[in-house]
Amino acid sequence: MLRLILRRVLQGIPLLFGVIVINFALMNLVPGSLLDVMTAEQQVTDPQMIERLRHLYGLDQPVLTQLLNYLLSVCQLDLGFSFRQNMPVFDVIMAHLPATLILMLASIALAVLVGVGAGVLAAIRVNSVWDTLISTLAVVCFAAPSFWLGIMLIILFSVKLGWFPVGGMASIGVTLSPWGQALDILHHLALPAITLGLFYAATYARVMRASMLEVAQMDYVRTAQAKGLSRAAVVVRHTLRNALLPVVTLLGLQLGTVLGGSIVIEAVFSWPGLGQVLLDSVMSRNYPLILGILVLSALLVIVINIIVDVTYSRLDPRVRSNA
Repeated sequence: MLRLILRRVLQGIPLLFGVIVINFALMNLVPGSLLDVMTAEQQVTDPQMIERLRHLYGLDQPVLTQLLNYLLSVCQLDLGFSFRQNMPVFDVIMAHLPATLILMLASIALAVLVGVGAGVLAAIRVNSVWDTLISTLAVVCFAAPSFWLGIMLIILFSVKLGWFPVGGMASIGVTLSPWGQALDILHHLALPAITLGLFYAATYARVMRASMLEVAQMDYVRTAQAKGLSRAAVVVRHTLRNALLPVVTLLGLQLGTVLGGSIVIEAVFSWPGLGQVLLDSVMSRNYPLILGILVLSALLVIVINIIVDVTYSRLDPRVRSNA
């Protein structure tokens, strides 16, 4: 197990630097810079001041020199300086990361619970009304755009029924106890997490149903049934565990994309996470902050894939023996 983790870490280091190089090159191909945005917004109009800022931020250096300096800074755990917020990139990310993590973890937890449960129910009641209903809902949730679904939920549950707030992460101007603040955040979190989680739950439900039906045809499942084990024991102890392998793989792949999907959800629900910051940074050409968020995303994907490999080896001994 330790050898597997070490190997994945060593493989992830060059991958991380490759992502940095590619993103840096792509951003330098985009026309315009922060100074152009500041000039257009009339924040800076003096040509001498613009040249001074260009030299201060190192924008007058060759692209290769800028890239090498950035790679050296990343090796020193320095993600640069955000011109827009006038503070280090790391501090900006840490200020908005908790909100994004709360939304990501809540939506993924909801997706796994609902998706896996629905998939298991559809598989054990195959070709029944439950199977048809779950398959239909899965197709609808997968096909519906997340921003449209979020707007529909806001209109129904916030505007019409008044059960949930329209947006934001917490109530403004209200003094609450720590327990009250937690409940208030959960109240604001419900609709964004449901909107983002339903899309992934639809995928998990379809994959889990297909995997359960495939595993149910295996010889060891038939042997367990022939031994007289109850249906619940066969499903939980023999079918479900092995059917989870594709879901674990899919979960690892999708955890890295949740950050991208949360950008739209954060915009719809005014959720103060990294998605909103990334969108504002793209519009303002704040390249250091964009790079910092992309580095964080790449690191998150690498760590998640290592966790998935370890989980896979625990669920399937064959993977452990080949590691």
